[in-house]
Amino acid sequence: MNKDQVKGTAKDIAGKIQEEAGRAAGSKEHEAKGLGKQVAGKAQKKYGDAKEAVKDAADKL
Repeated sequence: MNKDQVKGTAKDIAGKIQEEAGRAAGSKEHEAKGLGKQVAGKAQKKYGDAKEAVKDAADKL
């Protein structure tokens, strides 16, 4: 597991929390920011997954 995978997962979770807090408070702005964080977090995690796959493939060679 690399830092992009960890940070991406953390960002995704933080986004979910922010989205729910915004929903509970009736703030569409916070909901949207939370969704944005989730998208960014998932993208960062996918990037980390790809880096890990390349590293694993290189190790096998």
